Amino acid sequence: MNFPRASGILLHPTSLPGRFGIGDLGKEACRFADFLVTTGQRVWQVLPLGPTGYGDSPYQCLSVFAGNPLLISPEGLVADKLLEPAELENAPSFPKDRVDYGAVIKFKIPLLRKSFEIFQGKAARGERKQFKVFCQQNAAWLEAYSLFMAFKEAHGFAAWNTWEEGIRRREPKSLGYRRRNLAYEISYHKYQQYQFFKQWSGVKKYCNERGIRFIGDMPIFIALDSVVVWAHPEMFYLDDSGKPTVVAGVPPDYFSETGQLWGNPLYRWDVMAKDGYAWWIDRFRATRDLVDIIRLDHFRGFEKYWEVPATDDTAVNGRWVPGPGAKLFEAVQKALGTLPIIAEDLGMITPEVHALRDQFGFPGMRVLQFSFGTGLNADKYRPYNYPQNSVVYTGTHDNNTTIGWFRGEDVKDSTQSKGEREREKQIALNYLGTDGHEINWDFMRLALMSAADTAIIPMQDVLGLGSEARMNLPGRSEGNWCWRLTPDMLTEEIKARLKKLTALSGR
Repeated sequence: MNFPRASGILLHPTSLPGRFGIGDLGKEACRFADFLVTTGQRVWQVLPLGPTGYGDSPYQCLSVFAGNPLLISPEGLVADKLLEPAELENAPSFPKDRVDYGAVIKFKIPLLRKSFEIFQGKAARGERKQFKVFCQQNAAWLEAYSLFMAFKEAHGFAAWNTWEEGIRRREPKSLGYRRRNLAYEISYHKYQQYQFFKQWSGVKKYCNERGIRFIGDMPIFIALDSVVVWAHPEMFYLDDSGKPTVVAGVPPDYFSETGQLWGNPLYRWDVMAKDGYAWWIDRFRATRDLVDIIRLDHFRGFEKYWEVPATDDTAVNGRWVPGPGAKLFEAVQKALGTLPIIAEDLGMITPEVHALRDQFGFPGMRVLQFSFGTGLNADKYRPYNYPQNSVVYTGTHDNNTTIGWFRGEDVKDSTQSKGEREREKQIALNYLGTDGHEINWDFMRLALMSAADTAIIPMQDVLGLGSEARMNLPGRSEGNWCWRLTPDMLTEEIKARLKKLTALSGR
């Protein structure tokens, strides 16, 4: 599928400004959309929007269908008379430049509970009807999710495979008894989802009406501590106690000499094939309804994935195992038609992965930070070889910022030597014909002027920030997903310069 020539910004909603410790789906989201329109951007890329667990990673969500309640705007609840204005007057003094997730949870979750109490006691008939309709329309995933979350709270948020046997194994008698006792909590979690999707729909409508499309991430793998693994253990390689026997990762790569041990449970594709990949079809449908374009994270895993014994401490001793390949995408296309999909085809890519991508016409990805290597096949990664049906990035959420990359601030976090990075840096400078004093703008110009149909720039590169603004460092268990945009960063000079460069590039 070919997309129209356009450009956009990568910024997760948690990184938006705001006074409640984390970006949300309120007025700042619409204000950011206005910035996109003003500067000529037509795409807003976000990371997965699901509820996060330990580590706060949007790539380790508790559900692939639910939304993150921390993104619900308290001011939006006040506007709907589902929260008293006084509840927001004593908001803590949160850091403006980063998310302190512990403090945010401590503040926002009681607010959401208070809002639910008001909703139960005072909500208008029309609002109650909308809530009921939402629950009915989303019952296929919402019933299991709300029950799962109620159980997690009752167990002090411990992982589901540590719960008592009757609940862990979903024995009907145990579930029925607990469901009755937790009726209030179950309804509360449904209410959270109702508010998330109501606010997200408002933001998406606001953006779409102004010509802004959303690219949303769809990770191939899911968290062990998630509702689908608890509700459908037969779809995963687990032992009798609910622990994985094999897990996902990648072999030694740019980021680590011992590979990346992600720890996600692996799918039993043979089981999923028996019902025509019904769960995947539901997942694609839900993601299509949530965003405009789907970015398939770790696309190569659909062709072959790296399987690691669950007892290993590193990903070194894994093996490549065939994925579902074309059969999955054929089933999805038959059920849903042609979907707007971007294949994240980075890493150790084989001709078979490219063939699978091209069979369905998915545009692949190109990253400028990976374009100036000196290896045997370095030439094919140069920007002059970018195909039109592709998406070019200066960097992704997993990369350092362009400034941080150029300064070599991440060499210690990769398998590259300092000498290798210096050679790459010199090739980039020669290629660009620059001294690098504004390397972020040099990279942005190169991306925008490229033949690729779509160019995406992380917000940190627009602002010219260093590695202190990095969103994620693969392999690091703490300190990720915290960066936030502050209101003073988007100067009129930056807006004007981005708008001019975007217009010159025909986007």
